Amino acid sequence: MKMDKALADTRQAVEKQDAAEHKIIPDETENAAPVMSERLVGVVGGFIAAIGAVSMGLYTPAMPEIVQAFGTTEAMVKLTLSTFFGGFCLAQLVCGPMADGWGRRPVTIGYMLVYLIASVAALLSSNIETLLVARFFQGVGAAVGVTVSRAMVRDLFTNEASARVMNLIGIVIAVGPAVSPTLGGLTMHYFGWHAIFVIMVLLGLAVVLTAVFVIRETGTPDRTRLHIKPLLSAYGRLLRSRHFMYPTLAVAGATGALYTAATILPFVLMQKIGLSPTEFGLGLLLQTSFYLSGGLLFRVLMGRFGARELATAGYVIILAASAMIITMLSLFEPTYLRVMLPMACYAFGIAFVMPQMTSAGMAPFPQMAGSASALMGFFQMSGGLVGGSVAATLSDPLFAMALLIPSFGVLAMGSYILWRRLPPLPPVILR
Repeated sequence: MKMDKALADTRQAVEKQDAAEHKIIPDETENAAPVMSERLVGVVGGFIAAIGAVSMGLYTPAMPEIVQAFGTTEAMVKLTLSTFFGGFCLAQLVCGPMADGWGRRPVTIGYMLVYLIASVAALLSSNIETLLVARFFQGVGAAVGVTVSRAMVRDLFTNEASARVMNLIGIVIAVGPAVSPTLGGLTMHYFGWHAIFVIMVLLGLAVVLTAVFVIRETGTPDRTRLHIKPLLSAYGRLLRSRHFMYPTLAVAGATGALYTAATILPFVLMQKIGLSPTEFGLGLLLQTSFYLSGGLLFRVLMGRFGARELATAGYVIILAASAMIITMLSLFEPTYLRVMLPMACYAFGIAFVMPQMTSAGMAPFPQMAGSASALMGFFQMSGGLVGGSVAATLSDPLFAMALLIPSFGVLAMGSYILWRRLPPLPPVILR
């Protein structure tokens, strides 16, 4: 009996020490009814998180046309995506702590107003320099969607419930990119590229109204999170935590490939293969429909296999798709299916990966969910920024695609393997 008591005391001491090292306490609202349901958080969170992807999807069919309209170069127009990624990355590091300090709802409203104003500026742009600045601030405003949606999930749900909501958010996000390139191509064909930014203005207005009238405050604002010392301390703890960094890099490698492809594909499909802007928009439906199908299949299979096992399958699919990309683009003449079918398979694998790995990175940090979400989003968009910037320096978009997309796949798989080898955290940290 004495030995059993000693073992129990030792176990409790270890759990307390681990909790102290992570500066985390159990979630006191674990058994309380959430202020927003799983379905509402999934739909609303997906809507506000999708604004960034939709802004890219609407815009990409117009990129070659904007080269001609402003009398500029392909590299400069590609830079408009890089500046969008740059604004998104930098804003992530700020809006997350702001959401912890001032609350999810007011910060969402503020940042979406920035997005709305920047969309108006993009609409009125008369030269590439003005458009670059407008796209940067569009990225700044859109950054809040991903950060706040993840933070709301961590505020209200844990474990399998968290994975379910993340999966629903992923499905909602998939609908936007599925429709937006087609909508962008049709809009440009009938009304010109300026009309694309009219749609962005309307979307910005819709997101602001959603934040004002639908979103409820899910966090407990703590103004001390806004002080520079606690903020740097929080980011320092996250960067030092392998339980955060490995899942984050596993996600960033996967999504960085899609963001990089968004920079490259307009010039591959329209200039190398010869698709029109409308055909380009319709052609991207293959990739996004595979992602959506993967998300729906994940939701069906999760009860039987579990999110962790499905994530493993997702990374295997990503590696297989990476090998297909290298083979198709290096050994054969490019065609629509040779380019898009491997990318569609890649997207299918990502749908299996995102719910588990996003939840895994966020779970140990309930008291700094906004900061954790922000830093995770920063790494994700940094992948797109780095990939897009490198692609802009390479003259051959086919070579850029064959080089960069598989490289991101290897980074994702390697990070996932390292995460799987970590010892599990004590239950007190994961509640």
